[in-house]
Formats: sequence, structure tokens, C-alpha cells
Amino acid sequence: MNCSKKNIRYIFVVIVSACTIIPYQLKADSGWNYHQQTDSLSNQTYSYAQSPLPKPGLYDNIMLSIVCKEHKLQSLIETDELIASQGSNFSMEYQIDQQTPITLNMKTLSDSKRKGYTESDAIPMANALLSGQAVFIKVNTMIRTTLSSSIILENAVTAINHVISDCDLNKKTTSTSDTAYNLNDFEKAFKQLSVTQQQQILAKLKQLILDTRQ
Repeated sequence: MNCSKKNIRYIFVVIVSACTIIPYQLKADSGWNYHQQTDSLSNQTYSYAQSPLPKPGLYDNIMLSIVCKEHKLQSLIETDELIASQGSNFSMEYQIDQQTPITLNMKTLSDSKRKGYTESDAIPMANALLSGQAVFIKVNTMIRTTLSSSIILENAVTAINHVISDCDLNKKTTSTSDTAYNLNDFEKAFKQLSVTQQQQILAKLKQLILDTRQ
């Protein structure tokens, strides 16, 4: 009788353990996914493309999302560790494959110390994610530690393009490109290019300037 109860308890523990472990592993190994939700407070619908978690034990748990909210694009990161106090600025660095690392200024949410976002650099970052196989992220926290993670970009193109489509960014870019494009926009876009592409652009700019002076 007692042996039977012990066996039943053992089987129950095994089943519960399997149920709690397997979903996490699947989430860590899967690619990017597209989601759409409704904010319970504002009753507004927003969409986001979310990265998978890294494999357990290799890196810090950092999730990256490209979000379309109120027709504005955001890059959002979420970690298990404290980044900074609510509403505080911090720096984040990302590197697509072997390209030059890009450093961004981000800000924690007003109600979270573990989530941060940027709107001004969201479009260049989203475009960069479309062209790589993986992105390596480093986050500098308020206690001077560094969180890091390597995130695969499997299925990222489909999910991110869906979010970009939700925000009508392509339409907005076409209608405002002639009037809104400035030096700051050029510098951000220039940093996303490879060294070879940068040299080609500089050569064309040099020739354009020389032709203008004539």
C-alpha cells in the first residue's frame, strides 16, 4: 500500500517536472514570432515581433521585440535582471553577425526596471535585423554590470515585416523622405552598412561635392 502511494507520488512529480521544463525548452529553441494584443487600459491594439530566449546557461535571459504601438515603431528589450530605475536612460549595444557594433541610448519603462525601449533608433535596428543570422546584445546596468545574449534571427524577417506593415512605415517613409531626411538620419543609416558599402557611398559623395564646386 505504502509502496503504491510512493510510486504514484513519484510518477506525479515526474509528470509535473516534465510539464514545467518542456515549454521553456521549446520557447528557448524556437525562432521569432509575431503577436497581436490589446492594451487593457487604453483598449488599443498593438503588435510585436518577439525573439526567442537563449539556450539555458549560455547567456543572460534577454528578449528583444520590435513593437508597433500607436503607429510608432519601438525596439524593446526585457531582461530577468535589473537594468536601471524606472524612466532612466541606459546604453545598449548590438552587433549583427560580424558587422560593426552599434550603441543605442535606451530608456526603461515608467513601470519597470527590467524593460527598456527606443523609438528614435527603432527603424534602423529593425532593418538591420532583417539582414543577419544572429544579433549579439550587451546591456550596461545601473550597478555597472553587463548583461549579454546572442539571439538567433530565425523567422525574424517574416515577424518583423508584419510589424512594419502594421505601422505603415514604408508608406510614411515614401511620403516624408524628401523633406524629413537629414544628416542624423544619414549617419544612422550609414552605420548599418558594411565597410565596403560605406567606402562606395563616400566615393560617390566625394565626386558629388567635386562636381558641385565646378
